[in-house]
Amino acid sequence: MPSARPLMGFALIWSTTASAQSQVHRSVLYDFRAVPVVEGFRQPWSMAFLPGGDMLVTEKGGQLRMVRGGKLLPTPIAGVPAVLARGQGGLLDVVLHPNFASNRLVYLSYSKPIGDSTTATTAIGRGRLEGDRLADFKDIFVGQTRGAPGHYGSRIAFDKNGLLYFSIGDRMVAPTGDLAAHPAQSLANHQGKILRIHDDGRAPADNPFVGKDGAKPEIFSYGHRNPQALAVHPETGDVWATEHGPQGGDELNLIRPGLNYGWPVIGYGVNYGSGSAIHKGTHQTGMEQPVVFWVPSIGISGITIYTGDKFPAWKGSVFVGGLSGEQLGRLTLDGQKAELAETIFRHQGRIRDVRQGPDGFLYLAIDDTQKATAILRLEPIGRR
Repeated sequence: MPSARPLMGFALIWSTTASAQSQVHRSVLYDFRAVPVVEGFRQPWSMAFLPGGDMLVTEKGGQLRMVRGGKLLPTPIAGVPAVLARGQGGLLDVVLHPNFASNRLVYLSYSKPIGDSTTATTAIGRGRLEGDRLADFKDIFVGQTRGAPGHYGSRIAFDKNGLLYFSIGDRMVAPTGDLAAHPAQSLANHQGKILRIHDDGRAPADNPFVGKDGAKPEIFSYGHRNPQALAVHPETGDVWATEHGPQGGDELNLIRPGLNYGWPVIGYGVNYGSGSAIHKGTHQTGMEQPVVFWVPSIGISGITIYTGDKFPAWKGSVFVGGLSGEQLGRLTLDGQKAELAETIFRHQGRIRDVRQGPDGFLYLAIDDTQKATAILRLEPIGRR
């Protein structure tokens, strides 16, 4: 397992011109601009690129929006499930089936109301995109979780074999008392887990805990706090996840089957406000170390592994977004080791999602109630 590297702070050189469109940002390898592609969203959470150039964007409040011809259509996509848009909940990730061109299936993760509709759990559903509506939408997975209206996880990623990985957070259950008894450490629920299913919701027979008494068969890894991004490496098939720490201790993890990633027994964060200790320590036998961790936290969210040709010197780099840190980080990969190369983008709002477009540009979803919400596209000016 690669050793973890703490990240304590980063330098960034950027211009002070007035608009994002004219602003020149300077990174180690490129000068570039962050160009607004489309604006007017209400807390965009995720985006998916359709064949032909359209884009689907989820809004946390419960709307699935279509961008067509560079414009946000005024009418949301119909057929989307009801969500509990409370706290960190709402309509969250959107991902296309690997065979979308033939089956038109769109997958959504969301906070599904349960019981008296004042509480919710993480659910994954799919529908067929017909024009500007989702037809025959149906849940394929509903998590067994409980807790506060937060830490829903909810990122989705498909691998080369068409298996679907997704995350569920610990639902903000306080890490007190016997830390080993925390729900994230139990295999009897879905809280604090990375899960793996077939595209129709069935648990694969070779999942690590299939057949184990009391264990949920969908579990792939456990001991997570709130994984808010997933990416499958297009060449190696490695599964990478970013995870929100508390006050300190955001993580980049290499996800492997059956392993325990330690929350809340070990970690690098402390309690909010007081700064008091949460964990037993930073290491324990049988629990995984992050490949990289951030102290202080950046509110890590969004990840993509770049393979495009618009920034050829960035090929193979991992890009991660930050919410509270309002930043985009670039990490280099060497096999299963990663290292922060630079923070290339700051102070343009909370970066909720990072995607590579089919045109080879990088796209950022800015989720911010204080600044203009938008999809930005990074465009190179020249190689340094």
